Amino acid sequence: MLSQVLSGALLGIDGYVVEVQVDLARGLPYFATVGLPEGAVRESKDRVKSALKNCGYAFPRERVTVNLAPADVKKSGAGFDLPMAVGLMAAQGLLGPERLSQYLLAGELSLDGRLRPIHGALSLAMAAKQAGLTGIVLPAENAPEAAVVQDIQVLPADHLPAVIEFLSGDGELTPLTVDLDAVFNETDITLPDLHDVRGQEHAKRALEVAAAGGHNLIMIGPPGSGKTMLAQRLPSILPPLNFDEALETTRIYSAVGLVPPERALITTRPFRAPHHTISDAGLIGGGALPRPGEVSLAHHGVLFLDELPEFKKNVLEVMRQPLEDGRVTVARAAMSLTFPARFMLVAAMNPCPCGYHGDLVKECTCTPAQIQRYRAHVSGPLLDRIDLHIEVPAVKYKELGTETSGEPSQDIRDRVKAARKRQTARLASSGIFNNAQMQNKHLRRFCPLEENGRKLLETAMQRLGLSARAYTRIIKLARTIADLEAADDIAVHHLSEAIGYRTLDRARG
Repeated sequence: MLSQVLSGALLGIDGYVVEVQVDLARGLPYFATVGLPEGAVRESKDRVKSALKNCGYAFPRERVTVNLAPADVKKSGAGFDLPMAVGLMAAQGLLGPERLSQYLLAGELSLDGRLRPIHGALSLAMAAKQAGLTGIVLPAENAPEAAVVQDIQVLPADHLPAVIEFLSGDGELTPLTVDLDAVFNETDITLPDLHDVRGQEHAKRALEVAAAGGHNLIMIGPPGSGKTMLAQRLPSILPPLNFDEALETTRIYSAVGLVPPERALITTRPFRAPHHTISDAGLIGGGALPRPGEVSLAHHGVLFLDELPEFKKNVLEVMRQPLEDGRVTVARAAMSLTFPARFMLVAAMNPCPCGYHGDLVKECTCTPAQIQRYRAHVSGPLLDRIDLHIEVPAVKYKELGTETSGEPSQDIRDRVKAARKRQTARLASSGIFNNAQMQNKHLRRFCPLEENGRKLLETAMQRLGLSARAYTRIIKLARTIADLEAADDIAVHHLSEAIGYRTLDRARG
């Protein structure tokens, strides 16, 4: 006898509906799974058999064939346990097809029949809605994130018998709903505040400019000058995620199983700080079945690379595409997947291997050749893609010992939000949302320069030997600085400040 149950799988971070077809035929007892199953899917037969037996249901003594359609796409994960178990019950005539055709089922089974959480529940719920299904049945731990999807029933279940009784009409599962306003209003995360940082007013100003326009930033300074401390506080001055940003970010985290328990959405901007030993696949994504890397996990947030020259050069160079395009494409022989990766890059580095080149107190012990080799780890094309280069000198004792605290993050965040609001109003018709995303056509339209400004920029280009990409970065920065002042036009002092944020260009020029 043949039965069919609807389930789902992930392709990158996108969900799609999978038909789980179960056939019982005469012959020696055997369980075959076809449809390009990966390891965890092939092992489902053992979990399903034990779960059915331990819940008091009979396992068929016939030849069992399970087909996962479409059969030409690889299937991974343990989410097919539940639909396989239900399909076996239906193939034995114990369940009717009425509800099976209306609901998508997904969940991992314990040997005692309990449902365990899976990856990608949010994307599966979106796929079920797109397919016109009535609802989705899944483990209770995954229900909050799936319930974010409106106009579809999200039915949480704790164990296999509850699902069987619901599908047979002998029991009910209570749909879960989520109050999105309450989700965005509640927060249990206290972000580090910039008022903890003593001194470094120039660096704080640079952070404000970077946050206001979504610009990339690199900090150069000796050990202990506060580079990491400043970077960790950048999320506290960024504007909050809107619903679309939170939904896209949550989909990425859901695909790799990183959504916090009992949380419906990721509502705070991500801050990712991978170690410098990370591989290129770990940074941009990869694997036999490609999964998101750190650049995608930092989507709509901050990617912090501490000790930038210590990263492998090939690892740094693979960031060029996501920095430029806001997405990363992972190509394999069987498939090519694109992951979103629009993040703010914040990097920190020492000026030399010993860390004290140019320091007024400690003497540098590095030779010019060592300094050159150290800085050469970060290529010119990568630096061109970083808008702000700032020096973070060692903090003097007078600044450390002061009792006066710096400006709180909330005050800076208010200015950043006001600047972002101006950008959104100006750029909305262009399909972009901050100054860092502007292209040349947007610069011509929204960033005209007066005569004195053009002359200043021409002089800076000639003296510093700036590239065409650095030229556009300066104009974008000047536009952001003008937005922070609520100015309609870019003035000369806006350009002067923007040019001052190109420290490494001056060093090269």
